[in-house]
Amino acid sequence: MAKKSVATLQTGSKRLSKAIKMVKSPKTGAYTFVEAIMDPSKVNDFLSKK
Repeated sequence: MAKKSVATLQTGSKRLSKAIKMVKSPKTGAYTFVEAIMDPSKVNDFLSKK
């Protein structure tokens, strides 16, 4: 994992975060981006997973 990014989004009364991480493919070696919108308390778990 080479890069991490987190943006905070506010929609009405809900507070959400959009997390983006770069994942290296084991087959080709190319990097792909994985995005997810989630509760801010779950961002660290998402970024720590490989």
